[in-house]
Amino acid sequence: MDSQVDLQQTDNSTPAESTDHPPRMTRQQTLTLISMASVNFSSMICYSILGPFFPNEAVKKGASQTVIGLIFGCYAVCNFIGSLIMGKYIVQIGAKFMLVMGLFVSSGCTILFGLLNRVSAGPIFITLCFVVRSIDALGFAAATTSSFAITAKIFPNNVATVLGSLEIFTGLGLILGPPVGGWFYQSFGYEVPFMFLGCFLLIMVPFNIYVLPNIDSDPSKDSFFRLLTNVKIVLICYVIFTQSAGLGFVDVSLSLFAMERFNLSSGYVGFVILGVSLPYCLASPLIGYFTDKYPSTRSWFMVIGGVATAIGFSMLGPVPFLHIPSNLWLLIIMLGLIGFSLSMTIIPTLSEIITCANEQGYEEGLSTLGMVSGLFDAFWSIGMFYGPIVGGLITQHLSFEWAAAVQGGLVLLGALFLAVYYLCHPPQHQRSVREDLRTDENTPLLTE
Repeated sequence: MDSQVDLQQTDNSTPAESTDHPPRMTRQQTLTLISMASVNFSSMICYSILGPFFPNEAVKKGASQTVIGLIFGCYAVCNFIGSLIMGKYIVQIGAKFMLVMGLFVSSGCTILFGLLNRVSAGPIFITLCFVVRSIDALGFAAATTSSFAITAKIFPNNVATVLGSLEIFTGLGLILGPPVGGWFYQSFGYEVPFMFLGCFLLIMVPFNIYVLPNIDSDPSKDSFFRLLTNVKIVLICYVIFTQSAGLGFVDVSLSLFAMERFNLSSGYVGFVILGVSLPYCLASPLIGYFTDKYPSTRSWFMVIGGVATAIGFSMLGPVPFLHIPSNLWLLIIMLGLIGFSLSMTIIPTLSEIITCANEQGYEEGLSTLGMVSGLFDAFWSIGMFYGPIVGGLITQHLSFEWAAAVQGGLVLLGALFLAVYYLCHPPQHQRSVREDLRTDENTPLLTE
């Protein structure tokens, strides 16, 4: 089979003898890149569609702000559980099968979620929201965990570069999801956005069956728990948690705040949310390339990005004790700052965890990549659970401004922890920036 042949060439190839001309990607690398881009785009557009209008629709069905936060939060809990399981058993299940089935389950749940408006208001509607979202989360966990692992397997020397490039499509999904969902909702009602996007996700199933390779590997005896004995990995995981908690809070609470404070419609709220996703989309490939070329910068990218994110959340309301009035232009600028700083913080994390795992003696194979990917997804999911629920509670009992300030404080704490660790434990395994700058400027972006 061509895909298997190309993959074997990818794994066993040696660097090109001449550095005058950068080696081209193999056919399998190209197809995998297209496949992962389609997975990122289709998954994120279906995930982000809820933000502009579902909270308002759920309120009509008798759900409180806290219950809405729990509906979003249960998705994260099931994603957390699913990520750990999928990451541990990715070799036994098969990375390709895991991804394809995850897409299939997620597409079906997206379509089913669009039918919930026909259910009577009250406990039945709320219960079915929890059930469908929970199953959807398991499918999403399977797709994302396997996609990260496959990407890192096929592009082992350029993980941050490739993931940063793929985040363009993640950003496009986040960009198009809110406005497209809001427009479809205003024009055609509740059902059409879910039907359209669920079918779009379903189309990705046969496409990925055709283009993805079958990756064989031996199971590893290592576990997640040994990874978490590394202090640096724990701190990076906390940073991942704080960043995703902030995004989860924005997903749930921003739309209602913007509607009430600035009298915006759901369609306009979708465009406001672009303030986060557009800078993230544009900055991610550049940051990925830079941190792969100069690995010693990864740590301080995460620290500086965390501080900038904390400032963005503090000024999102803004925080009440500053006595700065809320303005729509300020809200959009701070969302842009959060989106840009998010890419600074998140893009280097997976490469850093993989490096730490290899230093701990983990084998360089699909099993380790699956565990690292599952660990990343798990802590991201914990944040997506915490952010909507705690953010919703603080918003309900205090205000959106205080809830945003709390999220900013969490992010700042993570940045400070990392800064202290790096000052006390300089990354000896990495070259200095000055040494990085002496490297050949013609180093290829993608190696075979």
